[in-house]
Amino acid sequence: MIASDSARRLDVLRGHVVNTQPPTSSGMDRNPTAAVAVPQYAVPLPERLVDGEFNVYRNVSSHTKLMTGYAPPFDAVKTLHDVWESTCSRHSDLPCFGTRSIDADGVPGAYTWQTYGSVYEQRAAASSGFVHLGVRPEQNVGLYSINCAEWCVLESAMTRVSLVSVPLYDTLGPDAVRFICNHAELAAVCVSAACLPTMLGCLNDCPSVKLLVVYGKDPGGGAPAALPKTAGGCRIVTFEELIALGNRNPTAPRPPKNTDLATICYTSGTTGDPKGVMLTHLNLVSNAAAYADDLDLGVNDVHVSYLPLAHIYERVTILVCLFAGSKAGFFRGDVLGLLDDIAELKPTVFCSVPRLWNRIYDKVHAGIREGGFVKQKLFAIAYASKKKSLEEGTPPSKLWDKIVFSKLRDKLGGRVRYMSTGSAPISAEVMEFLRICFGGVVFEGYGMTESACVISKTHESDFSCGHVGSPVPCCEMKLESVPDMNYTTKDAPYPRGEVCVRGPSVFAGYYRAKDKTDEVVDADGWLHTGDIGLWLPGGRLKIIDRKKNIFKLAQGEYVAPEKIENIYARSKFVAQSFVHGDSLQPYLVAVVVPDEEVLIPWAKKNAHPHAGDFRRLCKDPVVLKTIFGSMKSVGADAGLKGFEQVRAIHLHDELFSVENGLFTPTFKLKRPQARDKFGREIERMYRELNAGR
Repeated sequence: MIASDSARRLDVLRGHVVNTQPPTSSGMDRNPTAAVAVPQYAVPLPERLVDGEFNVYRNVSSHTKLMTGYAPPFDAVKTLHDVWESTCSRHSDLPCFGTRSIDADGVPGAYTWQTYGSVYEQRAAASSGFVHLGVRPEQNVGLYSINCAEWCVLESAMTRVSLVSVPLYDTLGPDAVRFICNHAELAAVCVSAACLPTMLGCLNDCPSVKLLVVYGKDPGGGAPAALPKTAGGCRIVTFEELIALGNRNPTAPRPPKNTDLATICYTSGTTGDPKGVMLTHLNLVSNAAAYADDLDLGVNDVHVSYLPLAHIYERVTILVCLFAGSKAGFFRGDVLGLLDDIAELKPTVFCSVPRLWNRIYDKVHAGIREGGFVKQKLFAIAYASKKKSLEEGTPPSKLWDKIVFSKLRDKLGGRVRYMSTGSAPISAEVMEFLRICFGGVVFEGYGMTESACVISKTHESDFSCGHVGSPVPCCEMKLESVPDMNYTTKDAPYPRGEVCVRGPSVFAGYYRAKDKTDEVVDADGWLHTGDIGLWLPGGRLKIIDRKKNIFKLAQGEYVAPEKIENIYARSKFVAQSFVHGDSLQPYLVAVVVPDEEVLIPWAKKNAHPHAGDFRRLCKDPVVLKTIFGSMKSVGADAGLKGFEQVRAIHLHDELFSVENGLFTPTFKLKRPQARDKFGREIERMYRELNAGR
């Protein structure tokens, strides 16, 4: 058996083998009752792991060797410095960065463009300016603003002289800014006029920062007020002054090696201080090359940049577009005006997150409902027709695209041909809607900062939904059994376990936190993501759970349920609670066991008709409203954020215990078992909440 099994896997590696295993019935495949032929998007390697199974998967295009960079003729591109040198030399006269003009009355106009050649010149000047002002190679430099051309030019300048960029979200408050400045020992911070007041307020507590480079307009939209030359022992220059200094004092490049640190990206730090993810040039270039491997981007493509550049998703996406010679247009900074910016820019590449896709989905369906019977019927027929064509691999009717779907595509400028979703899971229903209504290629990616962005993504020829595709060519993946959660790689029909990833894009570690690095990267170099996945036919991954008791809501917020449960326990009415969140839902819900010794006296005092019957009290809507109100009050007093407060509760009349399988012997809640036990109640709460939206 061992020999034949190994031989079969070697055969698989030589070709595009068809797998005829039946699909699951969870919505990601079109016909759950029949076996379907599924192409092999990823294949298991012929190597034996400790548990005796062949479950290390690689992309079919990189089964013999993981991708570490670009293919010939670009195989000499090894660092971000090389990326900029290559793309600027190949596309010198083409438009690169676009900024929307605003007239004196605040009315937006057309986009104005800088060429790759002009960006190249600014890059050289800015890097020379850094060196002239005393910033040394391998020092860390912050970038604190919304997306804009200056952000990208300054980051590219850092790569020319081996500086390490440290992006800060423009929404960060003083505490987070102080922490990152001091933890990363930033030598300089490039900051927008809008974020400058916060930065100036932190300077006295950030002794390592000796230089501020200020750019952009003030929060009111006008030119920034006159800047002081110094503040708190820190020199302050404008972006224009930095460029002028560099032009007067040019310096040769000081290129980094591919193993050198390129950036430190700080995570959100929901359960403590933010962690600095160290990414090398090899990490970023290998991931960008793998991301772009099956995309056909070129000089006619346009990317709309509005997702924060401080997030790895946008950072690598724009890198992919720029290497192909595409142009990137920046939104004005106001999400409410994003669709207007898109209408003017007419992008061909539109990357977003489920939160926005869900809004588009809801808005379209609301418009259809309000349009009357004829409009509803027409949309339903067009939708069903195109869905059938896509499932069968036949060209959709041009009639439906012209009279129904073209009107939807016009909302995104009318030219989008690549749409992606990432950062949080998206429902199969919304994914299918995007593919049918907007045309082009719609793909879902799965990744994390620690993997330098994408780990897996769906294939354009795969119309099935509900999974995150196969490993990208720079990664290999495996599942590791988690017996405590009843997930094992021997589960039938599909192996299940914690998703682990290894390859050239896996980060170098957490900055100044080896202990935290050792918690997630094992001795063999496997990054343990904390996500629970299962392998579907064809080597496609489906994320089904979280190993750690931290999860992400649909908007992308991370939630620590134990913290919330401990706060709700302060309510006199709450004996126990189980807080549940779903990455496809924007709300938390909870199952609550009331404290019988408190509830019964309260009921008697208030002359409740069921005062002596605990079970009947738990079913009473007045009791539920009282307990829910107490929980919200306690949560507000404890400083819970809006998304941390549960939006609905179900009252349960039996305490969680070891005996009923909901507690471990150390009295920790078994979350998967609790979720299974209360599955119907959870579904009901979400159904009622969504119906009331």
